[in-house]
Amino acid sequence: MRTPLQKGEQILLVTHTSWVKLIMPVLIALAGWVAAILIGFLQWGWTAALVGSLYLLIAYFSWKVNIWVVTNFRVIDEAGLLNHFAKESPLEKINNVSYDQTIWGRIMNYGHVEIQTAAEIGATDYYNVHGPKRLKDTITLAQAEYKNIQLANQAQHMASAMGIQAGEVKYASAGSGSSGIASELEKLHQLKQQGVISEEEYIKAKNKLLG
Repeated sequence: MRTPLQKGEQILLVTHTSWVKLIMPVLIALAGWVAAILIGFLQWGWTAALVGSLYLLIAYFSWKVNIWVVTNFRVIDEAGLLNHFAKESPLEKINNVSYDQTIWGRIMNYGHVEIQTAAEIGATDYYNVHGPKRLKDTITLAQAEYKNIQLANQAQHMASAMGIQAGEVKYASAGSGSSGIASELEKLHQLKQQGVISEEEYIKAKNKLLG
């Protein structure tokens, strides 16, 4: 991967286009070598072998750099042998991920993956993806983990801010440290974010916790 990683970013999955795209270049290279043997290397046979081999090498290295990478922050689409194309989809901007496969796609394990984002372009399509279900599942799991981390960070910031006030209330003098208050506030905040409790219930429980 040529795209530099950000601080704290980890690669979860790297996948390519299907190996099926290499079948034709391999056949062409084999045909070139067969022609070289039949015609003879001392005549023009070496040209067929050279052209077929070069075509296979270019196709292989083009396939190798055409990748999709899932990290704990984003999905990266990279391509280009001599030039470099890169497109990123941040996890927080992805609204939905889906995939579909033809009959041959199910047999050969390749397919089409569509990512719906909040950006103006709307959707990003990845075609001939090797292991489309694995790519889709990895993105979904990375999204869930990313959201949990974001919620925990927000709750921790809130708990830290409320912890300053907590030192002034009777609850703190009852033997519970600020870490216990912060933990309870974090749990309350997560419940509110998940829709388990309402804003009113959250405020009531928070006030009760703080004395």
